[in-house]
Amino acid sequence: MPQKAAMKVSHRSSPLAEQFEFLRGLIASPKGVGAIAPSSAALARAIAAQADPDRPGPVLELGPGTGVVTEALIARGFRADRITAIEYDPEFVRRVRERCPGVNVIQGDAFALDTTLKPEDTGFCAIISGIPLLNWPIERRKALIEGALARVQPGAPLIQFSYGLTPPMPATERFDVRRAAVIWANLPPARVWVYRSR
Repeated sequence: MPQKAAMKVSHRSSPLAEQFEFLRGLIASPKGVGAIAPSSAALARAIAAQADPDRPGPVLELGPGTGVVTEALIARGFRADRITAIEYDPEFVRRVRERCPGVNVIQGDAFALDTTLKPEDTGFCAIISGIPLLNWPIERRKALIEGALARVQPGAPLIQFSYGLTPPMPATERFDVRRAAVIWANLPPARVWVYRSR
């Protein structure tokens, strides 16, 4: 059984400083950030609740942004050294490294997992995605979901949040999707979707 003792999270910034950092990322890459504010604590907890810290194996986070969900995963019981996060924006990379020491933060492209990760980087017990999939064409969404699900343990989830009323990618012959939560205490309100391979 993995240890449930969470590592201390340090370098907390003020909500205002975090909002400015988030807005900087939004201005630099509106399509890549895809929101007007960082995920709320309520949304971060709802996302983390879909991942089981008692299930052995590493966790992969795609697009951690300022690290709100990363922090929620640690609070849920995942040791920081079990978490690998892939972030495209170099300033967000720095922020997550400062906010969550011990997390393996890779600056790279979540849409190119085969080049961003090593071939042996598989067997994840959960993958969490903060990628704003609705900003991308449907074929690119499908490729990201299928590529991520190819790297999880059998039956393990890909957890994706979205601001849309329907899943960012509907179920296919290769994977199912279900709505796990609706979070009204977020700007804008968000839904948490859980994908699993069939």
